[in-house]
Formats: sequence, C-alpha cells, structure tokens
Amino acid sequence: MTSNDLHLPRGATANARYVVDIGPERAGWTHSSLRVVALTPGGTHTFTTGDSEWIVLPLEGGCTVQIEDDEFQLLGRESVFADVSDFAYAPPGARVQIASGAGGRFALAGAKCERRLPARYGPAPEVPVEERGSGTCARRVRNFASADAFDCDRLIAVEVITPGGNWSSYPPHKHDEYRPGEESALEEIYYFEIDGPNGLGYQRVFPSREGGCDVLAEVRSGDAVLVPDGWHGPSIAQPGHDMYYLNVMAGPGETREWRIRFHPDHTESTGGYR
Repeated sequence: MTSNDLHLPRGATANARYVVDIGPERAGWTHSSLRVVALTPGGTHTFTTGDSEWIVLPLEGGCTVQIEDDEFQLLGRESVFADVSDFAYAPPGARVQIASGAGGRFALAGAKCERRLPARYGPAPEVPVEERGSGTCARRVRNFASADAFDCDRLIAVEVITPGGNWSSYPPHKHDEYRPGEESALEEIYYFEIDGPNGLGYQRVFPSREGGCDVLAEVRSGDAVLVPDGWHGPSIAQPGHDMYYLNVMAGPGETREWRIRFHPDHTESTGGYR
C-alpha cells in the first residue's frame, strides 16, 4: 500500500450512512472494520451485523441500542476527552438499531468472526483505565475491549488519550506476523480526534519487511490511519492539544491476544508501549 492508501483524511471514506466507513474491502485485509455514524436529534440508524461482531461506542452523546430482543441504554459522554463511555456488544447475524434523542456520534468497531457470543452491555465503571508511561511519554489507556477486559471472538479495541506535547504508541512496535508466545498477527485501525480548534498530531508507520508500509501522516479530527503491517509509532500530540485515538484490531489467529514486538533500536524504558 502507498501512504495515500494508509492515511484516510476526514471525509475520505464518508458516504450517505457513515462519516467514516472502513471495512476489510476498503482496507485490503480480512478482519477489522470501523464505522462512525452521526445522528441528528431524534435520529436512528439501523444495520445488520452480517458475519462480524460489533461494539457500539458513543463518541459524543448517548443512545439506545436495540439488538434483536435486547435493549441497552448507553449514557455515553460529552466528548471522547471527557471520560470513558459505556458501550454495547452485538454478535454476528443480528439486526441493530441505534436511536439518539439528543443526537451524537457513535463508533462501530467490528471484526469478522466465527463464534456467536450473546449481546451484552459494557458499563463505564468496569472499563480498566491505565496510566501508562511517564514524562513526555505519559498517556491514559482505556481498555474497554482489550483481550483481557471484555470477551469478544476476534475484536480488540482500546482508547488512548495523549496529552498535548506527548508521545504515545512508543516505542515503535509491530504485530504483523504470528510467533507463538511472542507476536500475534493483527490488522489495526487508528481513528483520531484532536482537542481544540486547528489541533493536529502525527502518526508514523514504517516497514518491518521489504516493501512494507511506510507513512508519516499529519492527522486531524476524523482522520484514520491503517496499519496492515509494519512498525507503528510514535503518535505525537501537538502542544496544547490533547490527542485521542481509537484502536480497532483483529486478525486470523486462533487465540484472541495482543502480543507485540518492539523495534530493536528502542527500548521499553523510553516510556512504555501504546
């Protein structure tokens, strides 16, 4: 892939239904998906899950999520910078309706899967929040659907808040090949929002193999970066503008796990990963 294929500026994948619509066909891989739907007050959105599992995650506002016969009230949040959010899990082969009285924006993180787990509610107080790194590598990780926090078949998803001027997703690391006990093969989507007007950040992806992915992207709110392979990091926040990103990952491995390898020229002592 070229850098133009990997960096998807705001609006690049928008259509009549979604402001962001990234599926396996668009990304050129097999499992990971991300959609963002924007609802006006009183608006509704209906979709079928098909052969994928999905998490409905409020980015801004709250909603009611109807999954077949189950209904979940999501309180949501004012913005991604305000706090963690509750969420809802939808299995494959289901019909889902999202309704929002006040309107808002809602992320749909998805992964093609095999098992059909039950529809469930994820309470915000049960989301593990981790303060990771120190100094200019300090950041906050919300592990709402990490492999050890919430049961899915394939999907792994977390949120990261990087304070303005700090680095995250560092040291550079990768997960593009299967090495038992060392590394898992996962496709990854980074979806960004930047706090404040005219804010920006930078995202680096560089090759782990000959002809591999290579991109240095200036990212703004609504942008996405695809990571099908390669070393990725750092993610750099502009001073004075906190940076948010939603990571959506999935892959073909038999075990749902996030195992990474660090770039040999960097060490974990520089502030920790993610």
